[in-house]
Amino acid sequence: VQLQAYGGGLVQTGASLRLSCAASTDYSVGWFRQAPGKERDFVAAIRYDSRGAYYADSVKGRFTISRDKNTVFLQMNSLKPEDTAVYYCAAGPKNSGESYRTENRYHSWGRGTLVTVSS
Repeated sequence: VQLQAYGGGLVQTGASLRLSCAASTDYSVGWFRQAPGKERDFVAAIRYDSRGAYYADSVKGRFTISRDKNTVFLQMNSLKPEDTAVYYCAAGPKNSGESYRTENRYHSWGRGTLVTVSS
């Protein structure tokens, strides 16, 4: 599975961005991000059938993950400087014993897209 995240850019605090990732409905999809000098962290994930979505506490209420056929979106609203990071999408199996929030669930990772939020 080849993945690629799109839609990053430079925005001001409070702005919105929508990231996209091409991923078949055969897979669950997660978004992770890595800020400079920090580890990669979970952001959001969605079931293969869209019947469940999961969010990190830091983005809950501001970010929304969704999917439309073979594209998964991450709508990011009310962006903050601390949201600055490289964002990655990842594909995992429909069902797994691993949590949606852990990298171990996902077997395929795309190249990231940089989101920079200026203050």
